Amino acid sequence: MLQGGREMLNNISHSQIRQTLSTYQSQSLDTTTVSSSNANGTQTSASDTISLRSESTLNVTYSGKMQMNDGDKAKYGMLQNLVTTLLKEQGIDTKIAIGDGEIDLAAITPEEARDLVGADGYFGVEQTSDRIFQFATGIAGGDPSRIEAIKEGIDKGFAEAKAAFGDWLPDISYDTYDAVMKKLDDWVANSKAVA
Repeated sequence: MLQGGREMLNNISHSQIRQTLSTYQSQSLDTTTVSSSNANGTQTSASDTISLRSESTLNVTYSGKMQMNDGDKAKYGMLQNLVTTLLKEQGIDTKIAIGDGEIDLAAITPEEARDLVGADGYFGVEQTSDRIFQFATGIAGGDPSRIEAIKEGIDKGFAEAKAAFGDWLPDISYDTYDAVMKKLDDWVANSKAVA
């Protein structure tokens, strides 16, 4: 999945997107009127029932090129400015330490962002899963018998991140999760083989 996401970023100016949007609408109204007596005071029973129903489905197909033109660059700049302003207002620095250097979210270009999440990037699957694996095993004191607690903690964190983003995460997040779980499983298997 990461490869697909990376290809999309690398080929963003060459991609075509076609999607179909379907909407379904249903409306219903049911009403019943019951009358129980006549003018003579005699009990009678009459009832009227009316049902109105309406259903419709609308399919819309649209396509468009995903090219970053001058308008998109301006939108990217506005979004970047909004994010950095919000971070600064909350007292959060826009500079992030990465390995031996740092990046400034206020000045990062789309190309630099693409490189950071790329295969060899600091926020790519391999490096991020390594950091999560090292942190998790460090918290567990390097004890492979605590694997279930480690995995439970990672699952909980992943679920919280997913919930925070409206039950959606990009493919790179799922790929990173899978890589962390594989590293944990390999760690336990290697520990058992040594013991």
